[in-house]
Amino acid sequence: MTLTSINSGDFLGQFTALKQGQFSGQVLLKGPLDQTWIFYMFLGRILYATGGVHPVRRWRRNLLTYWPQIDIDKLCLSTNHSINSFNICWEYQLLHLWMEQQKLSREQAAKVVVSIVTEVLFDVTQAMHVTYQSTPENLSLPQLVFLDSEQLITEVKRGWAAWCEAKIADRSPNRAPIIQQPEQLQSRTSPSLFQVLTTLLDGQGTLRDLAVKMKRDVVSVTHSLLPYIQAGLVELTDIPDLAAPVAPVSPGKSSISPVNPQGPIIACVDDSPLVCQSMERILTDAGYQFVAIQDSLRAIATLLIRKPDLIFLDLVMPNTNGYEICTQLRKVSAFRDIPIIILTGNDGIIDRVRAKLVRASGFLSKPINAEIVLETVRQYLNNSSLVM
Repeated sequence: MTLTSINSGDFLGQFTALKQGQFSGQVLLKGPLDQTWIFYMFLGRILYATGGVHPVRRWRRNLLTYWPQIDIDKLCLSTNHSINSFNICWEYQLLHLWMEQQKLSREQAAKVVVSIVTEVLFDVTQAMHVTYQSTPENLSLPQLVFLDSEQLITEVKRGWAAWCEAKIADRSPNRAPIIQQPEQLQSRTSPSLFQVLTTLLDGQGTLRDLAVKMKRDVVSVTHSLLPYIQAGLVELTDIPDLAAPVAPVSPGKSSISPVNPQGPIIACVDDSPLVCQSMERILTDAGYQFVAIQDSLRAIATLLIRKPDLIFLDLVMPNTNGYEICTQLRKVSAFRDIPIIILTGNDGIIDRVRAKLVRASGFLSKPINAEIVLETVRQYLNNSSLVM
């Protein structure tokens, strides 16, 4: 569970050691810009990877690449109980579900997974420096594809070398090109090329999205735009990720409710399904986004991905407790000032003293009361810098 700092170029050795040890569980890598990536492994092989700036956009792009006939929005509008039978992220769950329903072939699913994992490994490589943490876990998993980390990383290093040779090492493929000076660009290009650039460079798609649309590799696409970027005619901008399409819920698993783009994100870390369901009903009815985390070992990784505005944290859970999780969260810059409310059925003086020591923001007694929950949320979101 210890975080270890390594150069991203050295993570091949880490995965080699995990392969030799037949590691099963999660590997969390965190970059210098608060980017977090999660690798799911089984007996030393990579099953899937997610995280970074665009996990949903990445998943949709690769799914459409290898399954172009999919009506993705229609398929993702509703959930199905069969996607909750194993503890891995929803992207992987949906791929397996569609494969079981014979909508997606195993070969297509494998290509999607390989491409996604390769993109994640490339982004980790570009980060240059990461912290590393492995969490052993007996994952209950379907078998889509088992990937050899050494082979994948060797391929990614080739891709990174090509990216550097094209003199674009400082440009992220996750950024979106947009025209900044259309008149000057028009004067330097033919009418037909300017029309194409105007259509494509709208700031709505990343360089990777653009490469798929143009059916070219992302290196050549980015390199071809480099003269315009260097001249200030085109700019690379950051764009947000897309909304997660489903909300799988299962006892002992993490779940993400449908996104309400207007409301702050509230997380609840509690091993009790009843508590999580009660909190979800109270908070979503009030217009908040909600993240339920019932597996304490996956709490920090999930919170790093979702970045909630406030966290309710159960005091007593299997494997760990709320104090330990709160202590680890306060060491992360993104959670240094986020309100963390301890949930407890024993609101005693000793617990309150310990809560102050780990810099929890407040206490909330069980059983859950809707009015008190909402009052607490309003209080701490309006005073988000308050820490005990």
